[in-house]
Amino acid sequence: MSRFWSAATHGLTPYEPGEQPGLDNLVKLNTNENPYGPSPKALAAIRAAADETLRLYPDPDAGALKAALAAHHGASPAQIFVGNGSDEVLAHAFLGLLKHESPLWMPDVTYSFYPVYCGLYGIACRRIPLAADFALRAEDYFPRAGERAGAIVFPNPNAPTGCLLPLAGVERIVAANPDAVVLVDEAYIDFAGAGASAVALIGCHPNLLTVHTFSKSRALAGLRVGYAIGHPDLIAGLERVKNCFNSYPLDRLALAGALASVQDGGWFEESRRKIMASREALAGQLRALGFEAPPSAANFIFARHPAHDGARLAAALRQRAIIVRHFNTPGIEQFLRITVGDDKQCAALIAALREILQTD
Repeated sequence: MSRFWSAATHGLTPYEPGEQPGLDNLVKLNTNENPYGPSPKALAAIRAAADETLRLYPDPDAGALKAALAAHHGASPAQIFVGNGSDEVLAHAFLGLLKHESPLWMPDVTYSFYPVYCGLYGIACRRIPLAADFALRAEDYFPRAGERAGAIVFPNPNAPTGCLLPLAGVERIVAANPDAVVLVDEAYIDFAGAGASAVALIGCHPNLLTVHTFSKSRALAGLRVGYAIGHPDLIAGLERVKNCFNSYPLDRLALAGALASVQDGGWFEESRRKIMASREALAGQLRALGFEAPPSAANFIFARHPAHDGARLAAALRQRAIIVRHFNTPGIEQFLRITVGDDKQCAALIAALREILQTD
């Protein structure tokens, strides 16, 4: 059927999502899903919304959810945009806010969907190397003589490294590029601790947009809800793109579940605290086995073992029904990205690695 594809379709290199195998008794640590599940109040709200009102279209503006998110972040509803997962929000931002004559700047090791969007929308990009320790250096994103970014995008914490750029560094990038949109993808920011989010800077910088997801800290990856926070002018641009694509990105069940999740602050705080504690414990156990890993501010650990090949480690874990993410990408091909699971999953991982390292 490829003879019916357009030239644009032939030229695309699609994103490859993390594997979702249907295996029993699997320790699944490859897609950064939350091991503790959604808020019980969110599940109850979803069940309650599954009634005869599903014959009606959902609220195209997601007014109640925007109001709840605005209250949670200390923003106004006019500063909130919602979409079908943060990937859709990012896609609209790439088309509506990041596509300009000058290249889009991004890290060379980053979320692999970014170059896919560039290919889809015909956006020229410049890949800026991270430091040797995978740190993102703010000064690398400052304009130079005759060289300015059309826009800038980076995750914070970065993916797949988990490294965090402190808020002061984020502000240096935003302030140095007042005529370019700076998109900070904060998919994992809820695991970075207090005071890490760039949302605090939005009131002072109209060129800053932060993007968030319900998939990680709120354990609603299956519901597909994402959102952005920024100046109302940026949000209006996203709404303009959205309404040329899909006026109803969130269905009634998603709206109900997301709203209840935001309102259940206790569950949110408890689950993310448990994950952060498990992350530090797991990182210590991995280092005790000889692994090297940069400090992580996300719900995963990016680790390599200097004496063992990364692909072979991933394969050996798979033979033991434990799946982690291995990126066959130059520069990080020896690293495994390991989701922080619950205590039982983490214990199974460490036991398996100890056995593999002794026999490999």
